[in-house]
This record gives sequence, C-alpha cells and structure tokens, in this order.
Amino acid sequence: MTRIDKNELQNLDKQTLIEMLEASADSMKAMQQSIDQLNKMVDALLVEVRGLRAARFGRKTEKVMDETPGQLHFIFNEAEGTIDIVKSPEDIEEPDVEEVIQPKAYKRRKRKGKREEDLADITTTVIEHTLSDEDLLAAFPDGKWKRLPDEVYKRLEFHPATFEVIEHHIAVYAGNGEKAVIKADRPVDLMRNSIATPSLVAGILNYKYVNAMPIARLATEFDRQDVHIPSQNMCHWVIKCSDQYLSRLYRRMRSDLNSCQVIQADETPTIVNRDGRPAGSKSFMWVYRSGEFEDRPIILYDYQKTRSSEHPREFLKDYSGYIISDGYQAYHTLDNERDDLKVSGCWTHARRGFAEVEKTLGKGKAKGTVAHTVLNIIGKIYHEEGKLKTLSPEDRLKQRSEKIAPLVDVLFAYLEKQVQFVAPKSATGKAISYCLNQKKYLKVFLEDGHVPIDNNAAERAIRPFCLGKKNWYVIDTISGAKASAVLYSIAETAKANNLKPYEYFKYLLEEIPKHGEFEDESYMDDLLPWSDSLPDFCRKKTQAETQNKDQ
Repeated sequence: MTRIDKNELQNLDKQTLIEMLEASADSMKAMQQSIDQLNKMVDALLVEVRGLRAARFGRKTEKVMDETPGQLHFIFNEAEGTIDIVKSPEDIEEPDVEEVIQPKAYKRRKRKGKREEDLADITTTVIEHTLSDEDLLAAFPDGKWKRLPDEVYKRLEFHPATFEVIEHHIAVYAGNGEKAVIKADRPVDLMRNSIATPSLVAGILNYKYVNAMPIARLATEFDRQDVHIPSQNMCHWVIKCSDQYLSRLYRRMRSDLNSCQVIQADETPTIVNRDGRPAGSKSFMWVYRSGEFEDRPIILYDYQKTRSSEHPREFLKDYSGYIISDGYQAYHTLDNERDDLKVSGCWTHARRGFAEVEKTLGKGKAKGTVAHTVLNIIGKIYHEEGKLKTLSPEDRLKQRSEKIAPLVDVLFAYLEKQVQFVAPKSATGKAISYCLNQKKYLKVFLEDGHVPIDNNAAERAIRPFCLGKKNWYVIDTISGAKASAVLYSIAETAKANNLKPYEYFKYLLEEIPKHGEFEDESYMDDLLPWSDSLPDFCRKKTQAETQNKDQ
C-alpha cells in the first residue's frame, strides 16, 4: 500500500478524500469481520480441544475380553455369555454340596444416644470383661464389694459373606406288608434339584446388578473363601431366575407404568458381540421411568438392537400421556404420529451447550457473552422451579404461569435476536439452534404441573448401567441382554422405592416359586416394590424416619 505524506494529503481534492475515507472504512469493516470470524473459529476450536482432551485423558473402560473357558469374561451379561461359551444350559450339571464345600445418611449434629439408635437393628453379641475372685480379693481385702452398672462401649464387627449348608431330610414311610410308600411334603424350591437357594442367588444378583461386580470376579472371591462354585453355574442360575420368575414382576411393572401421567425416557449405546452384524455395531439400552412427580417410582430397562423409533413406538403402544426426553427425533416422531402422546423437552440439555462454552472460555472471559447471558436466564428459571417441588400439580402450574413463563418468553426472544449475529457453526451458534429447534417441546412443561422441567430423573435411572458397563467390554448376545435388563429394572426400582435390593431379591425368589408357572398373577400386587405388604426387612430406613428419631 502506497503511503501518502502530509503535503500530498493537503493537495487532494474533497471527492478524493471522501473516496479514500470510504475505502478505509470498508477495509476496517472487512478486517473486523475477519477478526470476528477468527474469534468464532477459536471459540469452536477451544470447545473441540476440550472434548478431545476428555477423550484422550478421561477414564477408560476395561477392555478385557477373553472367550477362553476359565478366564475372566468382562462382558455385560457374562452370565449368558459364559454358558454359551462353555456349554448349553441343558448340559450344565449342578454341583453337589460336597463339591462346593471343602476341608447415606444426611448430615446432622451428633447427639447422645445416636450410636445406640444406629446400631439398634443389628445383631448384638455381649462380651463381658470381669475380674476374677482373686483380683477382687486383692482389691477389697475385707471381701466387701458390690457391682455397679457396667461401663459399656460398642464396636462394629464386619463378617464377609458366610455360607451354610441346609440339609433337608424328607421322611419316607411304607406300610407293613404293603408296597405303598409315602413321603412327607417337600417345600417348594427355587429351581428344584439345584443347590441354589434364594439367599445365594439374591447375593449373586446384588453383586452383579447393584454393585456391578462381574460374576467371574465373584466366583474368584467365593473361591478365596473355600466355596468353589463354577461361574457357569452361577450364570445359569441368574438367567433361569430372570426368565422363569422375575420376568413376571417386570411384566407387571410395565403394565403399571402405562397408568402414569408422565413417563421419562432415555437411552445409552452399548456393543453386542454376537448379533449377526459386523463387530462393533452399536446396540442400545433404553430406560423408561415414571415421571419425577408420580407417587411411585417405576424404572424399566429395555434392550434393543438399534436406536430406531420403532422401539419406543412398541414399548409405549398402550400408553397415553406425556413423554419427557432429550431432543432425539425418535420421540418427536411419536409425537407427530399420535394425538394421545405429547413430548416435553429437557432444559438440562438446553443449557448444556452454553455451559460448555462458558467452561471453555472461563467464567471471567465469558461474562457479557451470549452463553453467559443465557445461563443466567436459565438459572433464574431453575431457581423459581426449585421452589415448586412440594406443591400440588395445580399449584405448580399456577406458579409456573406467573413466575416462569415470562422468563421463558424473555429467553426465546433473546435467542431469536442473537441468532442473527452468531456464526451458526460455532459452539454458541449450535447451542442457540438447538434451543430454537426445541422451542415447541421446551415450553410443554408450562402446560401441565405433572410435567418436570427436565429429564434428569431418567438420566439418573440409566446411570447405574452406564457406570456398571465399565466393568465389562461388550454385551455378548441379545437374549442374555434382555434377561439382564429385567434384573436391572427390578434392582433400580427397588432402590428408588427405598428397598434393600438383596433382601427384596431374596424375598421375591422365595415367594414367586410358590405360585407355580402359569397361575393367575394377581398375587404380584403384594410383591411390587411399593406394596405395603412387603415385610419390613426389605425396607431401608428413610431419612424422614431417621429425622423423627432425632426430634
């Protein structure tokens, strides 16, 4: 660019000066646009780098997969997988006993008597520490003494899993001179002619589906305690109990879920080892949960081969009401197909894109940005919604109309204005586009007080599976995955209803076999996780009960 000195500038005519100023302004405008574009690219790259760092340095899943019999099988349903690898279920021989047996409490101030209450329901063994007669005589030579109230202190002992052989003797009778032989009644057994008992199978289910311990590891742990149960036997017990007994409860809970006014849905990917498709093909575990404001929590897992809309279509075919979900199109397809279903969006997903931008820029640099402003408005929406948790649906709807609806209108008005000035492919632009595309669904919660503002309850419900699958590599086959989905459903619904999963599994496996295989299943009313008929030993102390003791 040619530089003009002061003398030359003074000799230029007015029109030339005007043209030079206009050219300079255009150049500055183009330069500013280039700078803005570069800033947007930097913003997008920073978000991408953060994601790549998380992928590179984040925690990795365990990737051990060995199909050699006798090795550890870190797969989701290694129960079914181990059986298939070793032999068919029909060929598995039950071990004899002789083969197996060989030579969150909330924070509160501590108060007097609290320890005794905490330990009140635990078996107590009293150990006395006394002085011998010789010691007493040495302490009191005149022999005159009396015993005062004992000084008492308590310690809590832990006993690892213990085993006991229960040997049943069935009396057999024969008449004199007659061929007739009769036997005493034999109690109904879980898996007749198996050494497995409800307590043993419940323990395996609790380790596997509550504590995410693969059965192969559990077999190793039992072996350390001189109890040698082959993993394929435990796998067989798990699958058989799921199919033969516990699937009945799953079917009943699914029927009850259809009576809810709101269902929250989510899904997570997983990998199936053998399903007829190329290795590494994704399958999905879907979860359907009763709405956050429903009286009783119901959590059902449903394993499917794909993420197609045909799966929620089939699962929800007998349901009418609200579906809470993220922005996945499969649910929106159902919303368009049916008049008796309405999809509500998730505000947690709506804010997530803006939160990522703020994290990338840092809170200091993010001030004044579109992302920061949007997060402030959504924060106010959540603040007002948080005040409504204990209200009735009618009162909640009224308060939403008065306090929250105006904030929602302000947010969307702001987004519709800002979308003109933000690069569509930037992180902020994508977050704005998501919200505007989901506007119809994000405003549904303002129509009915039964509808929660987000889908967090469903995400919490599927989290145990997401965490548990880090202990295995893949799901082996579809049939085993479906059986495991039944067991996860019962475990998670039990936890949501403040039950002790082990005790509940044990009780179910004691009671369900008593009713045969094809009887009327009305007895399930008393076995549902929210039933008042469940014994107290299945129930966990609630926070409210503990607080009542403190008062």
